[in-house]
Amino acid sequence: MSHSIAHQARPGHKRSEDGVLRKLRPLFWNQEGRLRAGYRVIVFFLLWGYGPALVHGVVDRILSLVMAPGGQWSFGIWLDPVRLAVVVGAGWLTAHYIDRRPFSDYGFQFNRDWWLDLVFGMVLGAALMTAIFLVEWAAGWVAVDSVFYSNESSVPFGQALMAPMVLFIVVAVAEELLTRGNHIVNFAEGLHSWGHLPAVFAAWLLSSVIFGLLHIYNPHTTWVSTANLVLTGFFFGLGFVLTGQLALPIGLHFSWNLVQGNVFGFPVSGKVFYATSLVRLEQRGPELWTGGPFGPEAGLLGILAIMVGMLFTAGWVRWRYGDLSVGRVRLSHCENRLQGR
Repeated sequence: MSHSIAHQARPGHKRSEDGVLRKLRPLFWNQEGRLRAGYRVIVFFLLWGYGPALVHGVVDRILSLVMAPGGQWSFGIWLDPVRLAVVVGAGWLTAHYIDRRPFSDYGFQFNRDWWLDLVFGMVLGAALMTAIFLVEWAAGWVAVDSVFYSNESSVPFGQALMAPMVLFIVVAVAEELLTRGNHIVNFAEGLHSWGHLPAVFAAWLLSSVIFGLLHIYNPHTTWVSTANLVLTGFFFGLGFVLTGQLALPIGLHFSWNLVQGNVFGFPVSGKVFYATSLVRLEQRGPELWTGGPFGPEAGLLGILAIMVGMLFTAGWVRWRYGDLSVGRVRLSHCENRLQGR
């Protein structure tokens, strides 16, 4: 008798479970059948952070066994492209299987405009950092200690400079793919009910905050430097918001870091990379303006450069594309329809 009752209760029990699952499903999946935006961001962030770290450990061990003593300086030239391949691979997998979108929607629609934007970003970043150096030098806040400096005395300067160049290419692509390409697109889709412009603006701001927080454990970090890096992220993100492509942010991010650290010898977000620079400086000026040991990004000169850079970015986009619109950020088709209602 009890077996018969239990047997009869099973269908109702199953229906109850199905009802619970139906109620829970909207917490994780949206009307498109995709994971909700926040979860999509988390998945890529975990792959972005842990994937390269795991591969780095394995490749680093292999290189330490096969490379001759004295060749450790070039580890980065071999390691960093592997890290980049892992990050881009994780981005491609996330785009296709989690986000369910073409990888190009993250800002990699290669064409003539894309490459022109990349070059402009590189020129702008280099020009802004050069302006910071010239102002500090004219004010007597820095003195040139030496030129063509490298702590790798056995390696020609040009060869030693290759390692930070490769590193900053990887940093620019990886961080822009995460905080601009993935974050702005997904956060904006998650906020689509606000309307296209407010959603993109909020996503832009949120991604900039995350960009600043990614650097909170850097040496010499303060609340001022973190706030300034949020502003830097806002600056880098402007090119993506206005063009829908990562070319301008990647070019800007790359040259901003390289010229800052390995042309003029400033700290880059509190760090010194490879101790190789065209100019070796002695810093003397007030930290309020120069940023002190954190580098120009934590000083008022850095903020002024960011403001000027945003004006030049807007001017470039207006000249190249004819307007200043956030409509070029590619959101999902379903959410585009929702925006049009």
